Amino acid sequence: MSLTTVSEAAERLGVSTRQVQHLVGGGELRQLARGVLDGTSVERLLSVRGGSHARAWSGPTAWGAVSLLSGGDAQWMGQTQRSRLRSRLRGLTATALVERTRGRAEVTRYRAHSSTGRYLLGTVVRTSDAAGRLGLADTGSIDGYLAADTVAAVVRDHGLIRDDEGRVTLRATTMDLAVVGDLADRAVVLAALDLAESLDVRERRAGTDALDCALKAFRR
Repeated sequence: MSLTTVSEAAERLGVSTRQVQHLVGGGELRQLARGVLDGTSVERLLSVRGGSHARAWSGPTAWGAVSLLSGGDAQWMGQTQRSRLRSRLRGLTATALVERTRGRAEVTRYRAHSSTGRYLLGTVVRTSDAAGRLGLADTGSIDGYLAADTVAAVVRDHGLIRDDEGRVTLRATTMDLAVVGDLADRAVVLAALDLAESLDVRERRAGTDALDCALKAFRR
């Protein structure tokens, strides 16, 4: 595990130390001890935010963007909201989209016993099938969405241990999981957003390229 100080994280992210503490409080950075952060959590946030400090969209708006780009209608949004979001999407780059839609879920990574995987598969909504359509092989890791109010029980029941370099990624969301599952099956947009947040260069490139294509198609 890599370690970094609050001041080093602030310099890396281009923000103040007070803003770093806000990011810790919001769960976007992981604090290990007073003044010490998990360096991997800093790098992951940097991969999502890039050099921008724009505020992330709310969960419903972020999921609305995923829906519209996937050919859906984001029924949970009002007509005026959808119209405004359509206009915003037409002016976004793939990188900006990744940053703005990070509010769709709170992402936490864990390590787990090797036998835990098959049990978790039935608990989360995965996007790995769509990732396969982007030419990426299955890595054997567990990465999926689940209801925010079930995370604590899943972590307890499966003996998961918080680890930002772990192979289990839980994406806690308040969106109806039936909607999440539909979006995961409908198009590659959701999988592409997940991949674009990866620290793996190949995965991040595959995700960003797919989002570029989705945005170009949306503008037509």
